[in-house]
Amino acid sequence: MSGAPDRPERHPAAAYTIAPPVAPRPIVVIGAGGIVRDAHLPAYRKAGFPVWGIVDRARPRADALAAEYGIEHVFEDVASAVAAAPSDAVYDIAIMPEQFPAVLAALPDGAGALIQKPLGRTLAEGVALRDLCRRKGLAAAVNTQLRFAPYVAEARRLIAAGAIGDVYDMAIRVRVDTPWHLFPVVGLERLEITMHSVHYLDLVRSFFGDPDAVSAVTLPHPLKPEIASTRSTILLRYRDRPLRVTIDTDHDHAFGPGHEESSIMWQGTEGALRAQMGLLLDYPTGGADALEIVRLDEKELGWRDVPFEGTWFPDAFIGSMGAVQRFLDGSVPDLPIAVEDVLHTMAVVEAAYTSQDVEGVPVRIPEMSE
Repeated sequence: MSGAPDRPERHPAAAYTIAPPVAPRPIVVIGAGGIVRDAHLPAYRKAGFPVWGIVDRARPRADALAAEYGIEHVFEDVASAVAAAPSDAVYDIAIMPEQFPAVLAALPDGAGALIQKPLGRTLAEGVALRDLCRRKGLAAAVNTQLRFAPYVAEARRLIAAGAIGDVYDMAIRVRVDTPWHLFPVVGLERLEITMHSVHYLDLVRSFFGDPDAVSAVTLPHPLKPEIASTRSTILLRYRDRPLRVTIDTDHDHAFGPGHEESSIMWQGTEGALRAQMGLLLDYPTGGADALEIVRLDEKELGWRDVPFEGTWFPDAFIGSMGAVQRFLDGSVPDLPIAVEDVLHTMAVVEAAYTSQDVEGVPVRIPEMSE
């Protein structure tokens, strides 16, 4: 196994190695919506993380989840929860971005916090949130949990070990029929890149670092004008290496499952890896997750399954909360999903929208010479 040993993907952060915190801290969940019901609370129950309390302005919704998951303390506002919570509580903020400033401002100075992605709607909002976290001394991270999906974690380990040599191509392809009616998206000025492809931009950065430039097109479906954008193609440029990174998404493939796709592929000088993100196939029911590998020196064996345990929902949420808690207890030296890092992802998102607005080299057809 070989490959360039100085590449960033050959040296993943220690927090990507999934392990439980030494002494899990009590969690206060802020928000009781679908993502908390479907991912956060199932993940914490599976991992044995103690959920001390839950907060939501819609008290019946919070009460229902508290009853289902045995959460003792329920609150209608953040201030009441903060006043009663243990001093070492970690705050899991799973609400809409426009509510982040008020909630972060209400947290105790120096607290641990995990903020649901995205880090604001725009780069400017992200900067303001970063600055707020700094002023309060928060150990704040962003729940960009695709970094911790089990198939990604195993692919990251294999790539770091040189299993496919030097990576020269990463392609993310999503062609699905997304049920937008499940999400509060009507009226948003930005949608697909900010709310969905941000996962992929963040994932790419977690392997290769910051790109030098971004080219992007993002468009709405012609029959869904009330939704800002549902299809994107993004190209990331890394000028110091022969690396191609492409992200291609289409959430309006309403033609049946025959040609749906939801995959991540890494190609290297000695082999390739392909992950299937089953969650996006027939969301929210989801299809099968998978990870496969092929090596050039064993090509006659074809693509072979790589074993792993767990799924994106809920296991990746164990990884992100676990990373915060392990950083707080000192068992890992760095927090790769810290607000300061994920702000760089927001810079890539902003560059993608700028590209959509202004980029494009005009095609000039030379006139016929007589």
